[in-house]
Amino acid sequence: MRVLQRVVLPADRDLDVQKLYVEGRGGRGGAAAGPGAREVWISGRRGVVVASGGRASFCTYFNAFPASYWRRWTVVDAVRLRLRLRGDAIVVVYRSTGKGFIQRVTQLEVDADTAVDRELELPLEPFIDGGWYWFDIAAGDREVVLERAEWCADTDRPRGSASIGITTFNRPDYCVDQLRALGEASDVLDVIDEIFVIDQGTRRVTDRPDFASAEQALGGRLRLIDQGNIGGSGGFSRAMTETLDAGRSDYVLLLDDDVVVEPEGVLRAVVFADLARTPTIVGGHMMDIFHRSVLHVFGETIARYRWWMTPAPHTLLGHDLAAHPLRETPWLHRRVDVDYNAWWMCLIPLDVIRKVGLSLPFFIKWDDIEYGVRAREAGFPTVSLPGSAVWHVPWHSKDDTLDWQAYFTERNRLITALMYSPYTRGGNMLKESLFIATKHALAMQYSTAELMLKAVEDVLRGPAELHRSMTTKMAELRALRADFTDARPEPDLEEFPEVKRRRPPKKGRAPAAPEGRRAMIRTALTGAVRQLRPVDSYSREHPEVAVPHVDQTWWLLSRYDSALVSSADGTKAAWYQRDPKRFRSLVQRNMALHARLMREWPELSRSYRAAIPELASVDRWRETFEAARREDT
Repeated sequence: MRVLQRVVLPADRDLDVQKLYVEGRGGRGGAAAGPGAREVWISGRRGVVVASGGRASFCTYFNAFPASYWRRWTVVDAVRLRLRLRGDAIVVVYRSTGKGFIQRVTQLEVDADTAVDRELELPLEPFIDGGWYWFDIAAGDREVVLERAEWCADTDRPRGSASIGITTFNRPDYCVDQLRALGEASDVLDVIDEIFVIDQGTRRVTDRPDFASAEQALGGRLRLIDQGNIGGSGGFSRAMTETLDAGRSDYVLLLDDDVVVEPEGVLRAVVFADLARTPTIVGGHMMDIFHRSVLHVFGETIARYRWWMTPAPHTLLGHDLAAHPLRETPWLHRRVDVDYNAWWMCLIPLDVIRKVGLSLPFFIKWDDIEYGVRAREAGFPTVSLPGSAVWHVPWHSKDDTLDWQAYFTERNRLITALMYSPYTRGGNMLKESLFIATKHALAMQYSTAELMLKAVEDVLRGPAELHRSMTTKMAELRALRADFTDARPEPDLEEFPEVKRRRPPKKGRAPAAPEGRRAMIRTALTGAVRQLRPVDSYSREHPEVAVPHVDQTWWLLSRYDSALVSSADGTKAAWYQRDPKRFRSLVQRNMALHARLMREWPELSRSYRAAIPELASVDRWRETFEAARREDT
């Protein structure tokens, strides 16, 4: 009998996450977990106490059983619910359908002063489109103590093990906290062979005062690898290679350095992969690290006509499970199939790596997406598994579409489309790319537009430069951005001149968003004409307006000669300044480069596709690791 999923409770008393584990009203020793019962409190990592007359529900993200995923992707055809509890209890088992309808399945009763074990056998046949199992506990005249509960299945499949690969760059605090959390989860360590920390930064993990204790708790499993910065794809490919070389593990689990992991999700991912019908990539969901009850991403796919990442059909970004829990959210009950899972948490079977190779040398951005698409072409699916998750910084708190990362986003998106797009010349993608670069130019985000054009130029050079540029590209991008005022943020607003204008706005009106396609085109043309006019010298002495990050749209910024614009994380601001000469040059090059890319698309597509085996090979990556070797290692 193999345990598929254990009922777990939060490791700390964080009020923001308790509804992700259990629903009920808090009592002695615990904090409020929500309405629905008179008294429920957490008694440990695996147990709860329900006061007389109270009710606890495990229809929650971490403790309901995602039956439809097990039905679709694994060899399991029935699941057994095992409980150990004492007191006066009624346990009611429910299931849902793919449409979100709830059905009562069965119930059992317990009246015992000492702990007793109970089991229920439950089929998985009805879950082809979606649905979950869960149970509620209602206490009678005496309190009920649930000591443990777990969802199990009969299987003769062997137990697999994993190595963990963490790529880190100047985030030693986050990284050591993550190592400490893993060290405290001794049962999780039972399936972990080794933990590789690929440290590519200048602020080393070993410099943290509590590193030694975190290392000791891992029982000799930790191995630090120090190398130059070759990005996430370089760090994760190193972890893949080390796992292959060690020959001990069945899987490598990739984790971002800036996440907070629910350790139980590691166990769930490993057992799901063990019982999958075919070698399967198993990914974890992303929770919002700042608003911890929010499920930021449930699943992702590629919108193939425009070749862009998008939430999977029928899912929503940023869903607050505290306000709208699983029971009340029909779309969460539909099984969601994905094209890839981001590498904030992703378990990859070594069988997949042996067949399709390592990551492409993308540095960052689109490496995880490309890998999922490549694996799928080779017959290996990806499953984003509910109940397996990390907390991570949400996208709206990052400037990664504006800063140096814009280069990698554009370049790697284009390359991935050249390799896999099913549409002639990428469908609508080239037109969209042309428009995005133009919008950045209209918004005085000249450095971002320049980075995008640099990306197109590099794509046109072909695949030969990808590995060679892994150790040099960041220095090139830093030098390129140094020439742009919009790329020189300051943390102190006092570093900038006072915000004021020579003349007030016409009739005192604030700019309004264009409504409709015609208005949008008219605004873009008006903005382009304005960009070419001489600049008011006063705007070089003072920013005309301060624009919060949430308002920094191209149609707004295109109306000013200069603007003070804040960053996504609220820590700094940059002074955007209109430059007619630079705008003219960017627009002309933008059109010429995209026209050339359109002409050369078929030949480039063949070239990049043919290069995949060499780009992803272990031997080629070893050369890049050697080039990134630090002198002091």
